[in-house]
Amino acid sequence: MPSFELVDSHCHLDFPDFEGQVPEIIARAREAGVTRMVTICTRLKHEPRVRALAEAHDGVFYTAGTHPMSAAEEPLTSVEELVALSAHPKFVGFGESGLDYHYTAESAEVQKTSLRIHIEAAQETQLPLVIHARAADEDMEAILAEGMAVKPYPCVMHCFSSGRRLAEAALEMGFYLSMSGIATFPKSQELRDIFADAPLNRILLETDSPYLAPIPHRGKRNEPAYTAFTARKGAEVFGVTEAEFAAATTANFDRLFTKAAR
Repeated sequence: MPSFELVDSHCHLDFPDFEGQVPEIIARAREAGVTRMVTICTRLKHEPRVRALAEAHDGVFYTAGTHPMSAAEEPLTSVEELVALSAHPKFVGFGESGLDYHYTAESAEVQKTSLRIHIEAAQETQLPLVIHARAADEDMEAILAEGMAVKPYPCVMHCFSSGRRLAEAALEMGFYLSMSGIATFPKSQELRDIFADAPLNRILLETDSPYLAPIPHRGKRNEPAYTAFTARKGAEVFGVTEAEFAAATTANFDRLFTKAAR
């Protein structure tokens, strides 16, 4: 086990890929230095099972929201429903919410409505919003900025892989960018350059497991233990030691996810 602590700020422990294996998955994460993780609920009807995972395991916290790709299939949530869920001690943020025009452009309008509801819940509670953005940079920037103009709120751009302009806009609003296994892929130099130009005190680590396994596990099932491989690449991108990168990203996590902080 390494001497430094890592945090996986975004994984999906309730997904079928991990069924019946969660204790072993968490044990392997701890062996790799990943002492805390946030498991993300993407459909509110699954919130009870995601909450149960967080309740059953030390160091596991959770968020809940409606994923943009499910926004047209799920009942529209309300600010009141989200705020009520957030009373749970291990509930640490809202989402993932956002916009996805790559796969589900036809539901853009309901995605926008859903996103604005999640923003309002973050404004009311000051718990962070977890954003999924794909092929929607312009609308994403506009809606996030529109919310900030009304009342500031904390936010992370999860699995950041959008363009430079959205990265700069998010950082200007005080948000965080989360680095996933995509940053380790050979063809991701442009993305690594965007991260390298960001302040280190605004970077988080995540796996988005079971998806997006970093090199050397690309193409296989991802899991929270693999945060360590992304951290290694992140340290290289920022020109610091692995221990320094781990300390910085963990401090950033504590600053953003206040209910999960040490």
